[in-house]
Amino acid sequence: MATIQLIRHATLRITCDEGTVLVDPMLGSTGAYDAVADAPLPRRNPLVPLRMGMDEVLRDLDLVLVTHTHRDHWDDAAIAALPKGVAVRCQPADAQKISAAGFTQAQAIDTTSLEHGLRITRTGGRHGRGAIGERMAPVSGFVLARPGGPTIYVAGDTIWCPEVEAALAQYRPDVVVVNAGAAQFNAGGPITMAADDVVQVARAAATARIVAVHMETWNHCVLTRAGLRQALEAAGLTTTGRTARVAIPDDGATIAL
Repeated sequence: MATIQLIRHATLRITCDEGTVLVDPMLGSTGAYDAVADAPLPRRNPLVPLRMGMDEVLRDLDLVLVTHTHRDHWDDAAIAALPKGVAVRCQPADAQKISAAGFTQAQAIDTTSLEHGLRITRTGGRHGRGAIGERMAPVSGFVLARPGGPTIYVAGDTIWCPEVEAALAQYRPDVVVVNAGAAQFNAGGPITMAADDVVQVARAAATARIVAVHMETWNHCVLTRAGLRQALEAAGLTTTGRTARVAIPDDGATIAL
């Protein structure tokens, strides 16, 4: 059996028979970091605490997967807490930065890598539209597949775009984790998925279960869980119950796949 536990924001523990993968560790205490400048809700980040102890977050880790190194996905607290010998996999643009932080087993995934029985394939994305998207750092998603188990697509910090559409068509995932929250600055559109983007994903991946995270934790994320749930229900997508098309977990919640 495989499970996905939302720790907070985009930080996940994905557990299956092959081991445990920690995705995008952001482990700082409430208010540890400055607010994102020129953005809504000018409060220090993160806005909410971890709902579990650090030992529980880091327990029995086999792999750390980093979609990109913006502070809300790879922070100083994670750098300090993670064992420096843990296997870290990331996009090529971030390998040197992670290695320079002392991680001796950091390697980039250019296309595909086999890790602990999981085939991990890197996918593309767009961290916003137009000029804002061009200014943002490169981002990646990852598809985790194993024989006899569900294929999980962690889309990363991206809006709905041709790269996401292509990944859904090529890999036909059973589960798609999307970073919602409609993160944005005071000018320009969202740089992560808004409600309409999540609807597009759900319609393109008609047989997949969607898991929406990345909300109510960082000051530039304006879409709340309640707001997303209302928009999805209006679009005919269920968000409650074991058979919900789109799961919107609370921090600390675990979803059985």
